[in-house]
Amino acid sequence: MKNLTLFAMTLSAIVTSVNALAAQEITAQEAVDKGYKKIATVHTTAKATSPMDAKAILSQRADEKGGNYYVIIAGREHGRFSATAEVYE
Repeated sequence: MKNLTLFAMTLSAIVTSVNALAAQEITAQEAVDKGYKKIATVHTTAKATSPMDAKAILSQRADEKGGNYYVIIAGREHGRFSATAEVYE
């Protein structure tokens, strides 16, 4: 039982630390209020099969551009999902 608890705590810590490194979605108002600097615009392809997939792709691409945050500025559902976001640091 101790090993299972330790494993669960370790797994939880790993997941939390990985998510902490990913760019976070914020609102346009938050970007303005906090004075974040826009550094790029990113897009998904039409490969995302859910809104969550599209958000994950945007977060990954924001990370690749060196951003900490992103604001979704456009989205489209056409059997698949695509989106555009502005990236901020």
